[in-house]
Amino acid sequence: MILSALLTSVGINLGLCFLFFTLYSVLRKQPGNADVYAPRLVAEGKLEPRINFNLERLLPSAGWVSSSWHPTEEELLTRAGLDGVVFMRIIIFSLKVFAFAGVVGLCALLPINYMGNQIVIDFSDFTNKSLESFSISNVNDGSKKLWVHFGAIYAFTAFVCYLLYLEYHYISLKRLAYYYSSEPKPDQFTVLVRGIPKSSTESLSANVEKFFSEYYPSLYLSHYMVYHTTKIQKLINEADKVSRRLAYLKSTQKTSQMYGRVGFLGLFRPKIDLVEYYEKKLEELEDNARTQQSLLSGKEVPAAFVSFKSRLGAAVALHVQQGENPTEWLTERAPEPEDVYWPFFSASFISRWIGNVMVIFACVVLTILFFIPVIIVQGLTNLDQLETWFPFLKGILNIAFISQVITGYLPSLILKMFLYLVPPVMIMLSSIQGYVANSQIEKSACNKMLWFTIWNIFFANVLSGTVLYRVNIFLEPKEIPNTLAVAVPGQATFFVTYVVTSGWTSTASELLRLMPLVSNFMGRIFFTKADEKFEVPSLPYSSEVPSILLFGLLGITYFFLSPLILPFLLVYYCLAYIIYRHQLLNVYSPKFETGGTFWPIVHNSMVFSLILMHMIAVGIFGLKKLPLASSLTIPLPIITLLFNSYCRKRFLPVFKGYPAECMIKKDRSNESMSDFHERLATAYQDPALKPIHFSRRTDGYNAPLLASET
Repeated sequence: MILSALLTSVGINLGLCFLFFTLYSVLRKQPGNADVYAPRLVAEGKLEPRINFNLERLLPSAGWVSSSWHPTEEELLTRAGLDGVVFMRIIIFSLKVFAFAGVVGLCALLPINYMGNQIVIDFSDFTNKSLESFSISNVNDGSKKLWVHFGAIYAFTAFVCYLLYLEYHYISLKRLAYYYSSEPKPDQFTVLVRGIPKSSTESLSANVEKFFSEYYPSLYLSHYMVYHTTKIQKLINEADKVSRRLAYLKSTQKTSQMYGRVGFLGLFRPKIDLVEYYEKKLEELEDNARTQQSLLSGKEVPAAFVSFKSRLGAAVALHVQQGENPTEWLTERAPEPEDVYWPFFSASFISRWIGNVMVIFACVVLTILFFIPVIIVQGLTNLDQLETWFPFLKGILNIAFISQVITGYLPSLILKMFLYLVPPVMIMLSSIQGYVANSQIEKSACNKMLWFTIWNIFFANVLSGTVLYRVNIFLEPKEIPNTLAVAVPGQATFFVTYVVTSGWTSTASELLRLMPLVSNFMGRIFFTKADEKFEVPSLPYSSEVPSILLFGLLGITYFFLSPLILPFLLVYYCLAYIIYRHQLLNVYSPKFETGGTFWPIVHNSMVFSLILMHMIAVGIFGLKKLPLASSLTIPLPIITLLFNSYCRKRFLPVFKGYPAECMIKKDRSNESMSDFHERLATAYQDPALKPIHFSRRTDGYNAPLLASET
């Protein structure tokens, strides 16, 4: 890729970012868009209504930037929870890393790369020269200046490890402080027990009570059985929609809306009284739901939430094998009641194992299929290859601007569009693995998405950009290591444009929220408020965390190979810092709290990136005929792995569970727990089994038909 193609891509994306910022600053002031740009404030009743029209509503402004900048971390913790704070710490950590990398790379490494003469440079035609002139490929083989790169790698590794240690320590302390300051929560006293063995003489509920009363006589408090409620939940969801529609009809003053046709598109049927129709339908749905509730008695799933009198008692039951058969009486940490994912409680040990195998197979297939758009993208970056594939486009490709857009902007855009389809698939795959909490599904999808993007965006592009067009290397196995060492720096220019397109523009589009905006606009035209259920969105960690970490991998890997990528990364992280702070404060509301357990994923990703950089450095110094530097780089990955091992032993246990010291202190600080223990008995009641109260009838049917088991 030539410099002018990069400048074209930068210009297009800068224009898009400016357009998104301008549109957002105007659209957010319009009263009809409050549900899009401040749904959290709307739900909390903190948004001041804008009724009177004034010219200021049509003028762009940057006031939202200062309002996002000023809140402290403690205020952010109160608003977004510890997970939100950790998410922002990822961005802050990345800013620190690449600020240091930028100083070293731009001030020391980039001039050395550019002043080399391994690649012939015509200074009279600067804008049409290859960006490889700014990479380590331009440094002469055997040059002593390569020792500067060697020293930079050691200094950068030490700095990143130092920051990783500080962040791990800081976040672990934050996690403990958050635990100490929290009120008693049901998940702290409860474990989920699955694989409950069936008895020919006793129900599953009686079996659970007998087992824990016998083996935990002084610790056991109560339990709540899990039931199959999928059918009931569908009925309740339908009743909820009907009740909202009915409430709207009763509140409207328009007689024309009180009468209408029902059925398919409201065609071919006479007009009826809609209030009477929906009242009758709601009554039928409620009766059906209550009937289904009554039929569940005695039909439990072999799973139960078992509660204990103290946090320490729950921890003991959690970490000890309960039965002689390791596939029975399986205990795992109970999620928060609002975090429970109900559909997969009935999955047995074998079915969950089979599900995990199927998910692994599906991920492999998805990875292979995604290689197709990667090949297309790499073909677009190579004009000679495009002319070979499509000779009739030769005339168009000779137009300078067209070729610059195709090679500089289009590949990254296409790859990002395909990548948008992957997070929902990863969420779906994680949801069928037997997880019982939305937070567990989100973390699992985050891990899948991270390694999917690392392979398909980094490794697949590197390999398809070189190996795919050099099939003859497989005939010479000795050349494979050297070819791969050349492959990574050879794709530096593509990843620079990827940072600009996928980083800058995608982050700016996060602020604009185009899809919710279009959905809100269409809903106001074609639907009534009764047809919509207002929900405050939550931050999609499964897609946003992997995206940030992928850019971190690119920055660390290309720190010494092509420092030109660093200023673009810094711009991306600055945008991300402001925009995501704003979204956490105004748009997203946490639906679960993991206590910052996303950080170990970040730490492992950064360590992997460092080791990848070291491996590439060993190969690069060997290719550049500096064998001593190559040999002296070998200890770096070993030292990094030792550092990682120390961090895992020092900090990771805190993220897997809280120490006994903390739990005992909390148990002692909570003197009167009788009221909490009473609430704990029904804390994990399935929402589908709670009293149904959509209608205003008081005929006694609103009493719950299934009580808790104690």
